[in-house]
Amino acid sequence: MPDNAVTSVSRASTRRRLLCAVAVSGTAALLLTACGAPGSNAPAKVAADTLAAKPSKPVTLNVLDVAGNLKLTQPIIDAFKAKYPEYVSNITTTTGTAPEVAPKVKAQQQAGNVQIQLVLTGTDGLSAGIENDLWYDLKPYYHSFFPGLMSNYQAPAASMAALAQDKGIELVWYPSGPLLEYDPVKVTNVPTTPGALLEWAKAHPGKFQYPQPRNSGPGRTFLMGLPYLLGDSDPADPVNGWSKTWAYLAELNKYVDGYPSKTSAIMTNLAQGTANLIPTTTGWYINPRAMGTVPQSMKVAKFDNFTWVSDAQFGVIPKGVSDDQLIATMKLLEFILTPEQQAVTYDQGYFYPGPAVKDVPLSKAPDSSRQAIQKFGEPALDDWIANNPIKNSLPATAQVTAFDLWDKKIGSTK
Repeated sequence: MPDNAVTSVSRASTRRRLLCAVAVSGTAALLLTACGAPGSNAPAKVAADTLAAKPSKPVTLNVLDVAGNLKLTQPIIDAFKAKYPEYVSNITTTTGTAPEVAPKVKAQQQAGNVQIQLVLTGTDGLSAGIENDLWYDLKPYYHSFFPGLMSNYQAPAASMAALAQDKGIELVWYPSGPLLEYDPVKVTNVPTTPGALLEWAKAHPGKFQYPQPRNSGPGRTFLMGLPYLLGDSDPADPVNGWSKTWAYLAELNKYVDGYPSKTSAIMTNLAQGTANLIPTTTGWYINPRAMGTVPQSMKVAKFDNFTWVSDAQFGVIPKGVSDDQLIATMKLLEFILTPEQQAVTYDQGYFYPGPAVKDVPLSKAPDSSRQAIQKFGEPALDDWIANNPIKNSLPATAQVTAFDLWDKKIGSTK
C-alpha cells in the first residue's frame, strides 16, 4: 500500500491517550475503539459525539476488495472522489481473496500499521473479521452518518444487514441462489431435486462442479441451500443440524473431480465444456454471459420447492485507522447508500438485482444496465424471487464453522 496511508504509531498512541482521557472524564456517551494498540484486547472507549463531521484535511483511502464488489461500486467511488475533495485527496483500490483478508488486516493491526481503511467483502470475509475482532463497531455513528439505516433497507436486505452485528455497512443485496446453470446441448434432462442432481452427477462423472464455499458465492449458497432442500433438522446449525447435507455431499463427492478455488474457474469450465452443470446465482448467471465469458446459450433452472439463501456485500473498517480516515470512509459508505448511487449497482447484472435500499427500481438504473439485464437476464427470475421463501446466509460464527467442516469432510479428500 502507499506510504501516505500509514498512520504513525506515535500519533496513534497520542490520539488514543487523549480519547481515553475524554472517556474517563465522563464526556463519552458512546464507545467504539481500543485504548490499547490496534488489534489488542483493550476495551473500546472513544466518544462518538466527539468525532468531527469532516476530516481535518483530505485523506487518502486505500480500499481492499475481496468480493468483486468494485464491479458494482467503482463508478460510485469515482463519483465520490470527484464530489468530495474536502474528504479525500485520493482513493486507491486493490483486490484480494476472502481467506487472505483476516490474516492481512490482523498483521497490520498487531504491527500498529493499518494501511487499509475500507474492506469490501461478502459474508465470508465479514465473518472472519468478526471472529477475529478486526472491524470497528459502527453503531455509535449511525445517527450521524447513517440516519434511518435499517428502515431504509429492503426487508430481506435489512435482515441480512443484521449479520454484520454492527461491524459493517451492507452495501448491496441479492437473493443469490442456489440455482443451476447448464449447457442445454449437454444437459437435456435438467435436475430439479437434490436426488436428481446426484443421479445426474453419477451418470456424468466430473461434469458437475462447484467451487470451494469459503471463497465463492455460488459455492457457499449451494452449501447453505442444501439443508433446506434436503429437509435437514436445523439449516442454521451446520454441526448438529446438517446430517443429511453432509451425507449428501459425501456421496456427491464420489462423482466430482475437484473443487476450484474461485467461481470464475467453474464459469470458464462451463464455457469450455469441461463442466456441463454448475450451481449458480442470479448474478453469476447474468453477468458472465453479458461479459462474454460464458456463452449466451447457457440456461438457468431452479430446484423444486427451494428456498433462496440471500447474500450481501458489506463495507467494513479495520480498527486502527485514524479519525480523519474513519470520517472519510463513513462518508463514502453513506454516499454509496444514496438511491441515486444504489441504482448504479444493477451493473451488468453481477449482483442481480443489487440495490439494498428501498425504492430503487431497474428503471432508475443506467441505460447500459437496463439493456444488459433485458438481453441476458431470465424473465422467470423475478417470479422465482417473489414466490419462493428467502432466508439469510448463516451468521458469522456458524458460517466459519460450515466452511471448516466442508474443508475437513469434503474438500480435503480431493
